[in-house]
Amino acid sequence: MARGNNNQRVVADNRKARHDYFIEDSYEAGIVLTGSEIKSIRAGQVNLRGGYVRIVNGEAWLYDVHIAPYEQSGIYYNHEPTRPRKLLLHRREISRIAGQVDRQGYTLVPLRLYLQGRRAKVEVGLARGKKLYDKREDLARREAHREVERALKERSRR
Repeated sequence: MARGNNNQRVVADNRKARHDYFIEDSYEAGIVLTGSEIKSIRAGQVNLRGGYVRIVNGEAWLYDVHIAPYEQSGIYYNHEPTRPRKLLLHRREISRIAGQVDRQGYTLVPLRLYLQGRRAKVEVGLARGKKLYDKREDLARREAHREVERALKERSRR
């Protein structure tokens, strides 16, 4: 688990989202959790892949993010792993995001989940889908960058 700035401990990172989408803007949101969920997050048992955010009745909800059941919690006190979770954003942010999602064909995806102090936060990205040729272009650019780095490293060894 990596450490970010401002006493942040990154628990989960959604690298697939950065591959599949152009991230236009990002927002920090709090997340409403139960006791067994926060304990499972602190243990690092979270998967953001396939997760998305919807705005329903003026509230932001996080769907399909898998938080594994906490083993030490009993059967009755545990949580459902992929239940919808409410995100805490300012009303202005929610209305601005909702307008962009409706008008311009954007989607909201969770980018990373981290602990800031005692609280769990989610970084939500306003994203536009990539076409196949965009993904190929990114892969080619990344490969070219790796080749340049290897050549420079090899040159500095001599």
